[in-house]
Amino acid sequence: MKSRAINACMIVGLSVVLSSPLAFSQPGTGRRSGGMGRGNATRMYDPATVQTLTGEVTSVDTIAGRGWMAGGVHVVVKSDTVSMDVHLGPAWYLGTQEVKVRKGDHITVTGSRIIFEGKPALVASGLEKGDSTLKLRDKNGYPLWAQRRK
Repeated sequence: MKSRAINACMIVGLSVVLSSPLAFSQPGTGRRSGGMGRGNATRMYDPATVQTLTGEVTSVDTIAGRGWMAGGVHVVVKSDTVSMDVHLGPAWYLGTQEVKVRKGDHITVTGSRIIFEGKPALVASGLEKGDSTLKLRDKNGYPLWAQRRK
């Protein structure tokens, strides 16, 4: 009788361990779901709050990813009137682009103004650096790195 109880406990425990990754992967990973697969910044993107900010990049930071989410690149852009955190996109995607953003660069960034961790920020849809343009999102805020290839 004791071995049946131990076997039952092992089966239940193994089921919990094996099903845990499934539980974490459930919140929408596709475009239609609108869930976590699109990332927090995408869900916060609002085309009605799009604005443009021009200034100098005072810092470039790669924020470590959590769990299955990739790390993101954030920059701080200082204009004549404001200094604002700008969420660009995943580090892996930005690393594949020709336009590189570095501290001291003068850029013009367009994006949706949001409140992130109690402070104003921009979720970038694109930026210009000199004569170069980097497009990051479509007009609805959907990230180009997440669009399916045709």
